[in-house]
Amino acid sequence: MAILFDKENRVFSLQTANTTYQMKADEHGVLLHLYYGDRVEYNMDYLVLHQPRCFAGVPYELGQDRSYSMGVLPREYPTVGTGDFRNNALIVRNTDGSECCDLRYVEHHIEKGKYQLEGLPAVYATQQEAETLSILLEDPITKLQVKLLYGVLEEEDIITRSALIINGGQEQVVVEKAASANLDLLAGDYDLIRFWGRATMERQFERTAICHSRQMIDSNRGHSSHQYNPAVVLAEKNATEDSGSCYGMLFVYSGNFLFEAEKDQFGTTRATMGLHRDGFHYPLAQGETLIVPETILTYSNQGFAELSHRYHRCIREHIVRGMYQHAVRPIVLNSWEAAYFDFNGETIYQMAEQAAELGIDLLVMDDGWFGNRQDDRTSLGDWKVNEEKLGCTLGELIQRINDLGVKFGIWIEPEMVSEDSDLYRAHPDWILKQPNRNPIVSRDQLVLDFTRKEVRDCIFEQICAVLDQGNVEYIKWDMNRSLDDIYSAKTLQGKVTYDYVLGVYEFAERLRERYPNILIEGCCGGGGRFDAGMLYYTPQIWGSDNTDPIDRIHIQYGTSFFYPISANGSHVTDVPNYLTGRNVDMSTRGIVAMEGTFGYELNPAKLSEEEKKVIKEQIKTYKTYAKLIQTGKYYRLTSPLEDKFAAWQFVSEDGSQAMLNVVKIDQKGHNEFSYIKMKGLVPDAIYADAATGQSYSGAALMNGGLPLSVWMRVHTSYQVVWNIV
Repeated sequence: MAILFDKENRVFSLQTANTTYQMKADEHGVLLHLYYGDRVEYNMDYLVLHQPRCFAGVPYELGQDRSYSMGVLPREYPTVGTGDFRNNALIVRNTDGSECCDLRYVEHHIEKGKYQLEGLPAVYATQQEAETLSILLEDPITKLQVKLLYGVLEEEDIITRSALIINGGQEQVVVEKAASANLDLLAGDYDLIRFWGRATMERQFERTAICHSRQMIDSNRGHSSHQYNPAVVLAEKNATEDSGSCYGMLFVYSGNFLFEAEKDQFGTTRATMGLHRDGFHYPLAQGETLIVPETILTYSNQGFAELSHRYHRCIREHIVRGMYQHAVRPIVLNSWEAAYFDFNGETIYQMAEQAAELGIDLLVMDDGWFGNRQDDRTSLGDWKVNEEKLGCTLGELIQRINDLGVKFGIWIEPEMVSEDSDLYRAHPDWILKQPNRNPIVSRDQLVLDFTRKEVRDCIFEQICAVLDQGNVEYIKWDMNRSLDDIYSAKTLQGKVTYDYVLGVYEFAERLRERYPNILIEGCCGGGGRFDAGMLYYTPQIWGSDNTDPIDRIHIQYGTSFFYPISANGSHVTDVPNYLTGRNVDMSTRGIVAMEGTFGYELNPAKLSEEEKKVIKEQIKTYKTYAKLIQTGKYYRLTSPLEDKFAAWQFVSEDGSQAMLNVVKIDQKGHNEFSYIKMKGLVPDAIYADAATGQSYSGAALMNGGLPLSVWMRVHTSYQVVWNIV
């Protein structure tokens, strides 16, 4: 069994193949966190010391016993108002205005299978793959209850955590802060790895020490954001790609989040992940429940690579759903950087002709096909095909494209509305806006109030009417601004940011249920909503609006720590790059874009014959090795922050095939000798270069490495496929 309960000592042990997570309901009913790390077959409650500490608050019922304090003990779900001055997982404002909640153990249940969360994305698993532990805690005075949920995927080394906040009392309470996971690590010095960024430079790797202060990573923008990703690693000082202990925390949510880390005065490190408290005041009447989104945990004693492999597999096998969960994704040609708003039906058809010639699978008609949309100032919310612009019906255009052997996709932005739109003129109260104030406008658009079902229904019906006109096989779902005006004309304030995300999820679920064969790619001004929550509904997300390959190397490096290659939308675009002005050859652009779902965003009519030849070879290569790229183990061989070469690798599960990718990102005169050491190969097997036949042993390639030419120029690249012979 994955979940064990020692009844005599009231110790819970969550056992996976390689790890143990342990906690205890002590003699006072306080749930203590004992241990998380390498698998052990022993009660670890001896680690918790009961020793007097200066000025530590003591529960009243203990009298003069100063050896027991909530402010010192490692706690599983710390709350405010209990003498614990560290970060807390829960703040509840009671009817009398007090903020206090003292949770004590009541009961627990162990069940086969994995719990699910109503209205929220969560890891799923079969009855044979997972077990669920639920622990009920209650405040004896207010009767507020918290049901802690633990999902254990034993073979995957994955533990998930969520919490249900239940008002078991008779008076209304207000939840001011709620986390799904808290880790109290009793000793050790840890670094915090975060993934910060900005629009067009998302998920940048940053490693700093967790010190004696509170550190926070968050988004209060209404989406998970370009600025910080809801994913962190706590790493021991000596942890590297291949060795050392590290913990991962991944929040399965697409809205406001808050991660807090703190090393306290006695050396305990506390890390908490959950909902952001800014603007969050969630009222619960008697019997009502707040569901806190899930956090996925894993621990690795073999460094970051193993941590990443576990998250990649978890997302591919237990988050992503539908026909594209395992299917090779189509290679797309997107019209945006090729034409922007300047196109008509014949432009799109001609691009499809070029796509067919090159071997591209699918043509995407991006922004500009609806209403009176000639620029980004109008028509969002008016999801009606502009047949005058296209010169035909949408169905006729799709049929012409399909007759070429090319699939068709389309762009939408369902959550937004333009002031200059029929929808806004008819329903000005359907937006999020502070009362008696002008709205904040970003990118000339406003945010629809997706907390309201009638708003979602209107947009859903419009978009379905479009999709039903022809054989649409791909949707790019965009969101191009943050939520500034957090106020709803109908939804109770304090609930808006949470209910907005629930509305987005409800809309997405309806869309995928009605069109199960359509591939949906998420997007948010690029990678501003790149999270596990959206991957539950959209099996891939556009990685960034920055398609410069050298910048993309850095973006995709950070992305790879938690998210699989199959989740990352990545395209080859024209040069010089529209953002950076950098001119990088087609070969390198292709190799970098293959670290993702792969596609193109350029005008094929402007390509030279030589460029077309290169593209045809790229497409042939990708289609040949797409399974290896999408599902193979991914290794970061170098760091683009430190090394002159960016190198990464895909290896099949059995180690029989590998693809090595190298890009020169820094150039100095008379370069020193460089060697790229591969990983994950079979040591005593012989691997041959698929192109040249040159062979080496796996041990040689991993320990000695592959020498790189000292004459390799900056921004050039190569790609080698290795097969066991």
